[in-house]
Amino acid sequence: MRSLRGLDLRPTADRLRETLFDVLTAGNPAALEGTVWLDLFAGTGAVGIESLSRGAEKVYFVEASARAGALIESNLQSLGIMSGFQIVKQDAVRTIHGLSGNGVRAGFVFLDPPYRMQQAYANTLEALSASHILKPSSIVIAEHHKKFDPPAEVGSLRRYRLLQQGDAALSFYRLAG
Repeated sequence: MRSLRGLDLRPTADRLRETLFDVLTAGNPAALEGTVWLDLFAGTGAVGIESLSRGAEKVYFVEASARAGALIESNLQSLGIMSGFQIVKQDAVRTIHGLSGNGVRAGFVFLDPPYRMQQAYANTLEALSASHILKPSSIVIAEHHKKFDPPAEVGSLRRYRLLQQGDAALSFYRLAG
């Protein structure tokens, strides 16, 4: 999978991505079949592409950078993936509001802003919590630097698991109640 030099892209490490999907499938390889994903701050598209390879029905790759959006397109084409996705080249929060208004309901949301953009975590989690895009069973996963602790609670979202690996960490959220 290709990346871009000079952009603030940090693809999710292979080992961390493998751990993420092991946690989500937890002994049930079919757990992701037919699901809808939002890959926010998608970068290279690695996480969304992995979810498609594991049976996701639809992935929305959301990336504000036009260059990164073109890279995602190129990576999908190089892997022969021609359907089951939409590339949305705009801000994550605007996309959440737009997709929610269009009736999209996601089973999984992965967000991975550049680590230096710490406020993006709270803003994105807030937008997700206030939207209708999440179902009671939805899981939101935020990748972040292990030295940064995103909010444990944002609106109706509550962190239920924190997993650290190397310099990175994954925070898992669900709707409360």
